[in-house]
Amino acid sequence: MQKLPVVVVLDNIRSGLNVGSVFRTADAFGIEHIYLCGITATPPHREILKSAIGATESVTWSHHPSIKECLKDLKIRGWRITGIEHTSESQSLLDFLPEESERVALVFGNEVEGLSNESLTVLDECYEIPQIGTKHSLNISVCAGIVLWRCFENLGANRHP
Repeated sequence: MQKLPVVVVLDNIRSGLNVGSVFRTADAFGIEHIYLCGITATPPHREILKSAIGATESVTWSHHPSIKECLKDLKIRGWRITGIEHTSESQSLLDFLPEESERVALVFGNEVEGLSNESLTVLDECYEIPQIGTKHSLNISVCAGIVLWRCFENLGANRHP
């Protein structure tokens, strides 16, 4: 299978179930790699395996103690570092239109705290999912599903029947 030029970076995700769900979604949309940073659990964690349902075998991954070092390395290697977070400078996900010629690293933050200050300082840009409800937040696995679909829609839908 041809992978999309997209990687996922998870910044201190507490729940193994959320990590497993991101693996499963990454497999569904042909994502290239998942970077598990900080306290984020790694396979074969029981909760990851429960929700990933085998996707840890089809999506490559690596663990990095420091989110900042991981993102700096990706940036040096030419990846567009894109945070998914509500900030004073974030843009609407509706305006996120990655092009086939670029490689995109999507950074998702902790379930409670969001993206860490260490990761915010390295981002090239930040997008948020437009919402009209009172909570203005989504579970990390739901958020990743929406954003990865957006990437697939722009980068991969024409590649696959």
